[in-house]
Amino acid sequence: MTSPTPAHARISVIGAGPGGLTCARILQRHGIPVTVYDRDTGPHARDQGGTLDLHADNGQIALREAGLLDAFFRLARPEGQEMRRLDASGALTGHLVPEPDELFKPEIDRGQLRDLLLDSLRPGTVRWGRALEGVGGPDDGPRLLHFTDGATVETDLVIGADGASSRVRPAVSPAVPQYAGVSFLEAWFSDVRVRHPEIAELVGRGSAHAADGERAMFAQRNSGDHIRTYLVQRVPADWIGAGGPAADDTEGIRALLLERYAHWGPRLRRMITDNDGPYVHHPIFALPVPHTWRPSPTVTLLGDAAHLMPPLGVGVNLAMLDAGDLALALAHAADLDGALRAYEKTMLPRSVETARALEGRAEDLLSAEEHDLDHDGSGR
Repeated sequence: MTSPTPAHARISVIGAGPGGLTCARILQRHGIPVTVYDRDTGPHARDQGGTLDLHADNGQIALREAGLLDAFFRLARPEGQEMRRLDASGALTGHLVPEPDELFKPEIDRGQLRDLLLDSLRPGTVRWGRALEGVGGPDDGPRLLHFTDGATVETDLVIGADGASSRVRPAVSPAVPQYAGVSFLEAWFSDVRVRHPEIAELVGRGSAHAADGERAMFAQRNSGDHIRTYLVQRVPADWIGAGGPAADDTEGIRALLLERYAHWGPRLRRMITDNDGPYVHHPIFALPVPHTWRPSPTVTLLGDAAHLMPPLGVGVNLAMLDAGDLALALAHAADLDGALRAYEKTMLPRSVETARALEGRAEDLLSAEEHDLDHDGSGR
């Protein structure tokens, strides 16, 4: 089959996260039709997670190509770049305070970023409630998208922006994410200035990180007077559920955490005793390094689908940079195959280099050693 021109191709993005939506937005700015499919039933069907920082040298570059950088700065929180380092007693051991005009990596809530991107797309671009089961059809196209509801869609290009458990990835790669040995347990705190003033003072306007070598806490200020805290431990992947208390056993999980953090200071232990609602378990997985795949003229990957890494502050930024590079390659190429080769020639070496630098470094979040706060992991 002759590779079609991008402007006349049926392009399907799987996943309405920051990467997939950024790719769709930039494609539309260049007059290229695109459809995004997402398993969520709607844009607000589930919590989108906490805050993230978009860097000037990757995430912000993509937003500039999307024509959304000014809108991002209107929503972003530059003060969220403040970072505090604490010891296990809760004593401050390091403090990075951003300059008043510092905009290198301001924070924005994930939900706010998603809404910004969604609102920039043409109506009907995203098809909600479409959970992909797999990709079929010949490698040279056309491809068939098989959805879990039994529906199929024929398409010329499949862009896998569907994250760690990508259903697109098997079409080009047999790689499977492996457990990194470290698990996050997320806790929420709402109306913190009134209901949790000690925690609000401890975290400040940005984030705070404490560790003792075996366990850690990472707390992030979100918009709307919210804080999210991530309890980081070296535990089996199934320590919640099959290996321990049930996911909905909040009191049982809390009791176990209080044992494990028994020697920590009382202010930090409030992160365990005072959270609003249940805990959310996030075992950390990563793809093998290096992760590359056999070139296909009809399928490619971006973001975590392509290069799932430990959560050390690069994931969303790389996904959005991938999205911008791919969309621009499609906008400037004569055919789909040429666009994918140009994109992967840039993206794969970059992602392999970054993945090698971060391989095995999920354990860094547990380290009690002093280090440069400006390069502290943020659990994203």
